[in-house]
Amino acid sequence: MPVTERLGLHPLWVLLLMPLAGALVTLSLAPFDFWPAGILSCALYCYLLSTCDSGQALRRGWLFGLGLFGSGASWVYVSIHVYGYASVPLAALLTVLFCAGLALLHALFAWCYVRFVRPLPGGMLLGFAALWVLFEWLRSSLLTGFPWLYLGYAHLDTWLAGWAPVLGVYGLSFITALTGSCLFLAWRRRQWAALAVYTSLVLTLWVGGAALRQVEWVVPAAQQPLTVALYQPNIPQQLKWQRAYYPAILGQFDQALDDMYGYDIVLWPESALPRFYQQARDYLDPVATRMQQEGSTLITGIPFREPGNGSDYFNSIIALGTGEGVYHKQHLVPFGEYVPLEDWLRGLIDFFDLPMSGFTAGPEGQAMLRAGDFRVAPFICYEVVYPELVARAAQRADLLVTISNDSWFGASIGPLQHLQMAQMRALETGRYMLRGTNNGVSAIIDHRGRILVRSAQFEEAIITGEAEVMLGSTPAAGFGTKPVFAGCILLLLLMLVMRHTLWREQK
Repeated sequence: MPVTERLGLHPLWVLLLMPLAGALVTLSLAPFDFWPAGILSCALYCYLLSTCDSGQALRRGWLFGLGLFGSGASWVYVSIHVYGYASVPLAALLTVLFCAGLALLHALFAWCYVRFVRPLPGGMLLGFAALWVLFEWLRSSLLTGFPWLYLGYAHLDTWLAGWAPVLGVYGLSFITALTGSCLFLAWRRRQWAALAVYTSLVLTLWVGGAALRQVEWVVPAAQQPLTVALYQPNIPQQLKWQRAYYPAILGQFDQALDDMYGYDIVLWPESALPRFYQQARDYLDPVATRMQQEGSTLITGIPFREPGNGSDYFNSIIALGTGEGVYHKQHLVPFGEYVPLEDWLRGLIDFFDLPMSGFTAGPEGQAMLRAGDFRVAPFICYEVVYPELVARAAQRADLLVTISNDSWFGASIGPLQHLQMAQMRALETGRYMLRGTNNGVSAIIDHRGRILVRSAQFEEAIITGEAEVMLGSTPAAGFGTKPVFAGCILLLLLMLVMRHTLWREQK
């Protein structure tokens, strides 16, 4: 009798349940925030991979990935169709190809799990979670990386949040996946002894997280909090890069400026002025002088061309007034900021000719911005979703700043997912995060990942508040992501050694 029939599950149900299991991860994240769905997803995934062979696992894993990325990342359609001017059929095709390509990583995960990890002692318990985390890391590293839709992001406000300053988002993903595998195994065995073991393991991790939430890893500095003003201009993306609209943009900023002078830090979004810094100095220099007089630092995103090298230009963020410094974005977004295989693709369709899609990546090890006497670690748009990049910078920073132009993704769930990831970076590193965007969500986020004040989306707004400079460091900022990855690899190696030892004893 086929295994699926013994379990009371028709093969057609497998085809339907796998994408559903993937979509449950999206349901656990912003803006839905139903965090138990991520645990249920892992439990269902474990169940559907518990008896299949490696060939079936490839197909099932791909279906899981299709459900995950189809529900959680299909917002790329907005930028392809609305702002990339691709036709509906072409934009839909490119979106499907994007999601289906990402789903191949889950096909590989499922194959590796069934072929190598599941047979190991503890493979269905700890091995599933360890392999999950390693594949989240792989997804953040492969090609330019897509570090999105991680399980751990669902737990900014649960007991597990206490683990974030210690283990980072990958540690939260491990505990979430482990909780799901425990749920599946407890249901599968249905024995009081097994139930007690799995319940004890899960409770230890969750209660431990609740206890860690009481730990103060960082403390406020002695000086008064910094006053900050974040300007969200809500400039229409269709007009932003039109030359004729530039005077209207300057007029809009002029009107808003009077309400921003006098704050310690004033933050404008990514590419706030659609001109190279060198071309916009006739406007920015008088603003910088006034900021200096008022004791304010203006931090703004703006394209930048290095003097003497006219062929290279950068997506940058600069500090003016009482501040100083220039930072060039390191992690560029494919097609949005550069075009892979440019000689072949450039000019093929409008999507491959988006405005400012020819940026050069900035070098590693750039100096931080200065805002008065304080060190500011800057991140532009996509960069804030890379835990290791932020952790390295946070060790030397008094404050974190991220700017973005999420207009590219319209009213989709993408910008709200992006905000959630910025919150996690603040929680991991114990630093305040200032997030400035063109059309939302702009926010002041405290060192515990809590939003203190935020804007609405799709509205022009100036939001104001305070940001504290925190002293000290969290373990996640000090050690980065390496301990979690090393722990996952070590777990898998120990299981392999145990299997080899048992095999030798049986012989």
